Amino acid sequence: MIITQVVKDEFIPSKSTLDEIEILKLCIQGNKRAYDIIVKRYMKRAYFVAFGFVSDKDAALDLSQDAFIRAYRSIKKFDLRIKFFTYYYQILKNLCFNFLRDKKKHTRAFSEVGEEIIEMISDDESYSNKYEKIELKEKLWKAINELDDIHREIIILKEFNGLSYSEIAELLNIPIGTVMSRLYHSRMLLRKILTGGKL
Repeated sequence: MIITQVVKDEFIPSKSTLDEIEILKLCIQGNKRAYDIIVKRYMKRAYFVAFGFVSDKDAALDLSQDAFIRAYRSIKKFDLRIKFFTYYYQILKNLCFNFLRDKKKHTRAFSEVGEEIIEMISDDESYSNKYEKIELKEKLWKAINELDDIHREIIILKEFNGLSYSEIAELLNIPIGTVMSRLYHSRMLLRKILTGGKL
């Protein structure tokens, strides 16, 4: 392939559909421009995963970027038999969990949540209805942050990022049956928290 014949630092891609393995081979050789393709390909997905974990826009941006930097620092050890995002996800997840452990208050400010919800509600709805939805959103974030790492992670991947069971299984390196079981228990725990301990 032409891509493998290009000198490392002179590589400038013309298409975003280039074979990922070939791009990663160049990354392993130290090609930063090739790595830029990988970052652009996954930056949006990475941000939403991080945001799902930390529920903070600025922190999600910082954490997702930090994870890309860390992934590049160890790219020479990358195993081409696995997908890049699977490898990257483990780094991002650890950073997010460390962030949450170090942060005293995990939930977003009420005003921030309120602004986002009000924007999504049409003008013809009553103030009380708006308030109830804002309150529910706040309770949901608090409940999610009360879950342990394992149950929070599966909720974030499925409910916030819309990943399929097979995608989650690949990211977490567990069988699909385990994904289904873990998701079921996570939803039950979340419901229990939201209803004050009642299932």
